[in-house]
Amino acid sequence: MTLLSPAAMQAVSTYGYGAVALAVGIESIGIPFPGETILLAAAIYAGTTHHLSIGLVVAAAAFGAILGDNIGFWAGREFGFRLLIRYGDRIRMTPARIKLGQYLFERYGAEVVFFGRFVALLRALAAFLAGANEMTWTRFLFFNAAGGIAWASLYGFGAYALGEEIFRLKGPLGFGIGLVAGIVVIVGLLLVYRNEKRLTAEAEKMSPGPVHARPWRRRPPG
Repeated sequence: MTLLSPAAMQAVSTYGYGAVALAVGIESIGIPFPGETILLAAAIYAGTTHHLSIGLVVAAAAFGAILGDNIGFWAGREFGFRLLIRYGDRIRMTPARIKLGQYLFERYGAEVVFFGRFVALLRALAAFLAGANEMTWTRFLFFNAAGGIAWASLYGFGAYALGEEIFRLKGPLGFGIGLVAGIVVIVGLLLVYRNEKRLTAEAEKMSPGPVHARPWRRRPPG
């Protein structure tokens, strides 16, 4: 019995690369959608029927991931930041903590964006958070593209080579990555909590004055 839903295989067989790019793109924007499942379905379909090129399947998935994440990044920068400024105090996001979030994304946003592509929850949220925390777009684009290409290649070529065996490996692999990511997040939050005053002072030094958009473009020289 196939582990893939008939709907996923039907979408792939009917719409091919477009289905892959669209599904992955929708998921990357932050909308719940089986983008990863469609990628696996397309890769297995390519391996069993040879009606699709696995190289183009991977390229379509990477394109959808990058495009969708950039839409999510734009939404976070245009709306997420404004929401933080207007309503942040209701969830204890003071101006100092908003600056702290910007500062942390400036220092560690590359890791969040790259590795977030491999973790289900972060895959939908990392781009929006990067935009809301005013990560520079050029830096975001580089690590987002690198993560999207690496993720599409790993799962696409993996499913092409292993067929539905990929599902038996995907579970433990995803659990392992998620566990490591969870531990890193918890440790990171504890470190931020214990060093909040020092980090907040560093953030204020990097962006003095009121909270404003795109502070990292106005660093003092030197």
